[in-house]
Amino acid sequence: MTETPKKQLLHLVIGGELSDLEGVEFTNLDEVDIVGVYPNYSAAHKVWKQKAQMTVDNAHMRYFIVHLHRLMDPEND
Repeated sequence: MTETPKKQLLHLVIGGELSDLEGVEFTNLDEVDIVGVYPNYSAAHKVWKQKAQMTVDNAHMRYFIVHLHRLMDPEND
């Protein structure tokens, strides 16, 4: 009996300095840190946590997890 492979749920981790702590607008798009694309939320969260902890001293620096699978196939979310 073979197992059905799990569906790939791609996630993108990005970060950068925000222009306002209340929003999600980056100060400079040329300096946005595109960390990488990960096959599932768990892997993305692990990297997000590492990057966020590295920048804890800068209140304007934020990292985000983008659910790419929702953008690629919004009807089957």
